[in-house]
Amino acid sequence: MNLTFFRPNYRYLVAGVETKVPIADNRLVTAVNFDNAASTPPFVSVLKEIANFAPWYSSIHRGKGYKSQICSDFYDCSRQIIADFVKADLTDKTVIYVKNTTEAINKLSFRLMDEIQDGIILSTFMEHHSNDLPWRIKYKTDYVKVDETGRLLLDDLEYKLKKYKGKVKLVTVTGASNVTGHVNPIYKIAGLAHEHGAKILVDGAQLIPHAPIQMDGKKEHIDFLAFSAHKMYAPFGIGVLIGPKCLFSNGIPECVGGGTIKMVSHTDVLWADPPEKEEAGTPNVMGVLALVEAIKNLKAIGMENVDRYEKGLTDYALRKLRKLPDLEIYGNSRDTKDRVGIIAFNVKGIHHSTLALILSQEAGIAVRNGCFCAQPYVQRLLNLSPEEIKKHMENPTLPHPGMVRISFGLYNTYSEIDRLIDLLQDVVKNKRSYLKRWDNTAK
Repeated sequence: MNLTFFRPNYRYLVAGVETKVPIADNRLVTAVNFDNAASTPPFVSVLKEIANFAPWYSSIHRGKGYKSQICSDFYDCSRQIIADFVKADLTDKTVIYVKNTTEAINKLSFRLMDEIQDGIILSTFMEHHSNDLPWRIKYKTDYVKVDETGRLLLDDLEYKLKKYKGKVKLVTVTGASNVTGHVNPIYKIAGLAHEHGAKILVDGAQLIPHAPIQMDGKKEHIDFLAFSAHKMYAPFGIGVLIGPKCLFSNGIPECVGGGTIKMVSHTDVLWADPPEKEEAGTPNVMGVLALVEAIKNLKAIGMENVDRYEKGLTDYALRKLRKLPDLEIYGNSRDTKDRVGIIAFNVKGIHHSTLALILSQEAGIAVRNGCFCAQPYVQRLLNLSPEEIKKHMENPTLPHPGMVRISFGLYNTYSEIDRLIDLLQDVVKNKRSYLKRWDNTAK
């Protein structure tokens, strides 16, 4: 099926899509945002809901005022909406609110210390730093390899699970790469992990906004899931960690204080039950409100429809990009079956930071450039030698190796992709002219 024929219009749902920005010749042009993997703009209804709810805002829990009761009831009931969105059963799981995916994974890495102790964490070479560093600084960690296109090698996962003979306590894996867009077979990975006595954490930051996910109700369930609202059209500082209640019932959270206890004396502490135990301080009710409203929008559209439309955009962009000389696409440049709308590339002879600047200054196109907080993965895709990596580690002021990344949201259009391709074609044909104009100003 040709996915490019599926062209619904979701653009009116998103705020700021017609914003004008200045470019180098002082013209104002409609901005193109191809940086959705970093953060998405808000849904229009999210902004409206925030404005409508603001007069009713109050601090939650224990307040007897009318506004406080309204906010408390909403906050407590919101967890079921989150759980339903990812098919998590709150009979045995809990929804914990955090600031973002990074905080969620750091929290989990702390809370698993008693359970894992001398065990092994199995991560992968395609992870965001946020799903690598919290584990490697606390535990013995090993990494599942990727192939030359950046796809996870399941044979290596199975090999390492067998190699450690039951010592692997957690397999932690991204649902979708923020560099190549590759979607991992998380249910198959869950099955392998459980078969060898390990649990699985899915970093859902790049998967949740683009495709349906199911934690429970499948043969191979997902033990832990983390994701952020700012990547799903609700940029108001909220994230989610979902996991078994039993884990969070025991032990002490990494951040304690108001809201985490039932009783305190000078000698004893009686901790609250999860999830309250894990949410120290005044909760971000407005952030939760934004996330709930965003989820309502996504459910109304249908995650299958979001996935199908964005795959169409990705397929269209890849077919256009493949035709450009001197342009290298990283990852699988042809198959859009198991990927989200993320494409990383370079133009030969132009540094990634210079190319990103050209796109912004010449056409108002926002992209991301660099290593996308996934340096080991990008180093592998760029085939950097150990000597090159060492050189940059010893002198981090050198121009960093990296790529240019475009990433689509449900509001992006085929005409925006055409605008990108038209400029890239001109850049490839007239490199010397563009470099003369922009290379000295790139950082």
